[in-house]
Amino acid sequence: MPDHDDTSRPETAASDDAMPSFSDQFRAAVQNTGLGKVAPGEAPSGHALVAAIGGVRGLAESVLPGLAFLVVYAITKELVPSVLIPVAIGVVFVVLRLLQRQSLVMSLAGILGVAISAGLALITGRAESNFIPGIVINAVWLVGLLVTLAIRQPLIGLIVGFLLPPNEDGSHQDWRADPAKRRVLTVATWLWVGLFAIRLLIEVPLYLTAQVELLAGIKLITGVPLYAALLWVTWLLVRTVFKREGDAAAV
Repeated sequence: MPDHDDTSRPETAASDDAMPSFSDQFRAAVQNTGLGKVAPGEAPSGHALVAAIGGVRGLAESVLPGLAFLVVYAITKELVPSVLIPVAIGVVFVVLRLLQRQSLVMSLAGILGVAISAGLALITGRAESNFIPGIVINAVWLVGLLVTLAIRQPLIGLIVGFLLPPNEDGSHQDWRADPAKRRVLTVATWLWVGLFAIRLLIEVPLYLTAQVELLAGIKLITGVPLYAALLWVTWLLVRTVFKREGDAAAV
């Protein structure tokens, strides 16, 4: 028994060392988001912005299901084809990624959302129910952002903190100690609060009054286009206070 215990301990320690910390896991998750593609201090570019929203394919995967719902419903006024055709489009994207051996994360997340929306609409028999998941997600993001502001830890600041390169001693840069950086990151977080608030202020009344086609069109407009525009503005804001560090690192 003692011999068995002695040999198992090094293996356990090695296993623990190999496991990434929560901080490392969260950093990896942040880097996979749209904001994670926007490195503090970098000059923004159209190519980088497209990459940040998932590239051309990611853009298509985000827009086409909603566009298909709008077109099919506007033409047929039939619930079943209007919600099932977007699901079929999502399946096509998943199959394409499988065949090309690409990451399925974005496609699976997209088709899951479309499938849940379609399921709710079919269960309730109401086309406007297709938009319930999106409304709920916007509400959750809005509340989450407001909570980070209330505790003086603006979400954009937390994200940027994980993207900043470490100091020479290995410690993480602390934007909280710099009033200018804190102010800019707080403003940027408030802008994202505005995005989700605008979506809810427009979409909820349209949902309650069952204006399906208008709701579908507004969702497309306030979806990827508004997200991309705000991502660009956030990038520019962050660059105003991190440009010097980014430029210094590039020299």
